[in-house]
Amino acid sequence: MDLGQHASFIWASYGALILVLLALGLWLVLDGRRYQRALKDFEERGIKRTSGSSPVGSTD
Repeated sequence: MDLGQHASFIWASYGALILVLLALGLWLVLDGRRYQRALKDFEERGIKRTSGSSPVGSTD
C-alpha cells in the first residue's frame, strides 16, 4: 500500500484518532465507576433512587 508523500500525516491522524477513542473509553469507564460509588454511598446513607416510583402527586 503506497500512501505517497502524505503517509506520515495519514498515520499520525490514525494514531491521534486511536488515542482520542481510547481516552474517551477510559473516561467513560472511570466516570461510570465514580457514579456507581456515589449511588452506593447514597444508598448506604438511606437515600434511595426514585426512578422506579410513581411521579409526585400521582393518585394511582
